Amino acid sequence: MKTASPPTAASVFVVDDDPSIREALSSLIRSVKLRVETFSSAQEFLRHDRPNTPACLILDIRLPGLDGLQLQQQLIRDGLHLPIIFITGHGDIPMSVRAMKAGAVEFLTKPFRERQLLRAIEQAIERDREGLAQRKEMAELLARYDSLTPREQQVMGLVVKGLLNKQIAAELGTAEITVKIQRGRVMKKMQADSLPGLVRMAERLESGGRRGPQFQHPAG
Repeated sequence: MKTASPPTAASVFVVDDDPSIREALSSLIRSVKLRVETFSSAQEFLRHDRPNTPACLILDIRLPGLDGLQLQQQLIRDGLHLPIIFITGHGDIPMSVRAMKAGAVEFLTKPFRERQLLRAIEQAIERDREGLAQRKEMAELLARYDSLTPREQQVMGLVVKGLLNKQIAAELGTAEITVKIQRGRVMKKMQADSLPGLVRMAERLESGGRRGPQFQHPAG
């Protein structure tokens, strides 16, 4: 599933092999002014482009071929962050627990109330809106970090550990004035207005999986 040009409104995707269910859900979702697209199978959905705007997926558990839980796992493996609302006429407790543990927003058993579904859609879209914003911020942070030279990345790693310019120069075997210049470049490229701000950026980079020599403790 690829990323396409963003539409103007939030989107709801419906995957259900029952045409009558798809039509009913489509009408309900359109009644609250949301975009909706329907699919009869997981495979058809996976071939579709995902808009780069808030969205959620209403997914039937029992589908031909790839079932709902398998599709959920496939999306996780592909790194596609899309809040899921499961609907089923054949649910059981172990199945719902598995779905919720994997990050589903809701697990509704047919027949369900329209209000229940609309509330779940609202929660799912808000979750995706927040997730998109966070991923955008992280992508921008990574881009700034990747703009640093390898030596500037080393300097940043030592700066956020609290080392003074003189200590960093000794650690790297360079002149203190050189470190001062590189430190200034780091602050400018990272768009950090203070040392605490740079430290917070480094923490976000590390929590996001960006680990390397620059975040290791200096050799003692």
